Amino acid sequence: MFSKPKLPNPLPYFEGLPDPRRETKNKLHRLQDIIMITLCGLLSGLEDWVGIAAFAEEKEGWLRQFLELPNGLPSHDTLSDVMGRLNPQAFREAFMKWMETAMLSLAGQHLAVDGKTLRGSGGEGSPVHLLSAFVSQTKWVLAQLPVDGKTNEIKVIPDLLALLDIAGATVTIDAMGTQKAIAAQITEGGADYVLALKGNHPNLSEDVTLWMDTEFDAGRLEVLETVEKDHGRLETRRYALSTRLEWLEGRDNWAGLKALGMVESRREIGDKVSRERRYYLCSRPELEHFAQHCRAHWSTENSQHWVLDVQFGEDGNRSRTDYSAENLALLRRAALNLLRQNGKPRDSLRTRRIRAGLSDSYRAALLAGSFVVAT
Repeated sequence: MFSKPKLPNPLPYFEGLPDPRRETKNKLHRLQDIIMITLCGLLSGLEDWVGIAAFAEEKEGWLRQFLELPNGLPSHDTLSDVMGRLNPQAFREAFMKWMETAMLSLAGQHLAVDGKTLRGSGGEGSPVHLLSAFVSQTKWVLAQLPVDGKTNEIKVIPDLLALLDIAGATVTIDAMGTQKAIAAQITEGGADYVLALKGNHPNLSEDVTLWMDTEFDAGRLEVLETVEKDHGRLETRRYALSTRLEWLEGRDNWAGLKALGMVESRREIGDKVSRERRYYLCSRPELEHFAQHCRAHWSTENSQHWVLDVQFGEDGNRSRTDYSAENLALLRRAALNLLRQNGKPRDSLRTRRIRAGLSDSYRAALLAGSFVVAT
């Protein structure tokens, strides 16, 4: 059983943030009060500024137990305006210091680097696209960086990895991040990698595909098979590794490369059967390690993206002013981290948010880390 580390109250980590507002008589509310009101609203099931402001009105007495609120409560317009003007880099740094307090080491952890577009943030321009570092064991987001567009993830991945001490971890990245420089950065950082391989490296991809298909179909590779049944769907996955690399041209250009991987997925839904094969570059030669981290990377979609869209309404949120979409997204991830850390083990995330909305003591326990749940 994996026991999650303790996640402390985030309030002290937000107190030193630079306030984007000028010191005038119209500056009525403390920045940390605005941030914590927003976070508590998100914990409690609210998803927009009007709802968060209404939550604050109903829970003003409880909020005053740990917030000063010298001039009452901020309006929904003030919440939106201030969170939109807050420096996102400073906010990200405060978030990371908070997470580093809980996650002292990534040794033995799986770190998935993956991107997500905030579709409702587009308006007349391009929607915000974020790249995050996600630990599958704790299901926590550790860091987040904005991307100018999904095609530019490759430029941001090195910056995201540089924010973290990845020593001892295994990093998984989709095909866009399969680059020699990124493999070298991971290896030099003392970590391992499982990197997806597709058409962005056409010659390498063609060579690896031909080799793995030939070896697999001839039965010359050890195979690990898993079977999953879910709502009328039967999915069989077969994992295989080849450690024979002497034939691979340019192999020495990929730092730490020890094996080539393949996953064959066979999906049956009624009478329809589909089959797909995916290919990888790996820095470790163990088949179980490869299979485990492939599965963990795929789980990011359900463990993070799906939850943020379905439980937090992220795709539908239309915050667009200045940095409001990016900053609000970071607070959603803070709320999700707290919800996953605390609560009754058998409760769903939805139930935990309902409890947070109804119970002041439960919400306080989420913030304070008063109880830790093993999963």
